[in-house]
Amino acid sequence: MESTEGEGSRFSLTLPISRATTTAAPADPAVPDARRASVPGMRTPRTILLAEDNEANQRTFVGYLQAKGYTVAVAWNGEEAVEQAKALKPALILMDIQMPKMDGLTAIRLLREDPQFANTPIVALTALAMPGDRERCLQAGANLHLTKPVRLRDLTSAIEGQFSGGDQSSPTRGHA
Repeated sequence: MESTEGEGSRFSLTLPISRATTTAAPADPAVPDARRASVPGMRTPRTILLAEDNEANQRTFVGYLQAKGYTVAVAWNGEEAVEQAKALKPALILMDIQMPKMDGLTAIRLLREDPQFANTPIVALTALAMPGDRERCLQAGANLHLTKPVRLRDLTSAIEGQFSGGDQSSPTRGHA
C-alpha cells in the first residue's frame, strides 16, 4: 500500500495463480451419438468438430449446438483438430484461427491437402477482423469467415447454409 496525503492511496496485491490444465470436454450421455443425431430437415446426421482453445467459448458453442440437435466434438488446438477430423470425419468444422501448437490457418491448409476433406465445409471463427484477415482465411481453404463475437443466430445460419441445398461438392466461399 502506498498513500500520499491529498493525492490518494494505491493498493496492490499479488495472487498466486497456476495455469489450469486442459482436458477434453466430457461426453454428455444425454446427447445422442453421431449415428443418430439429426436436425429437422436434414437428410443425414451431422457431427460438427469445434476447434477452439477458449473454454468459455467451447461451453457456449457446444451447449448451443447440442441444443440445436448437432453432435459436437471439441479440439483444443490445430493439431488436435487435424487428428480428430481424420478420426471422426465431421460433416462441418468450426475452426478458431488463433490457437496454440498449430494455428487454424495451418490446420485448414493441412485438411484441404487431404482429398477426403476437399468438400467438408470449414467455417473460420476468429477475432481477427483486420483488413485481409477474411481473405487469408478463405485462401487457406475456409468456406466462410465469421468474426467473434459471433451471434449464435448467425452461426446457425452459416451452418445451415453449408448443410442445405446447393451443391455440397463446391461450397460457396464468402462471408456470413
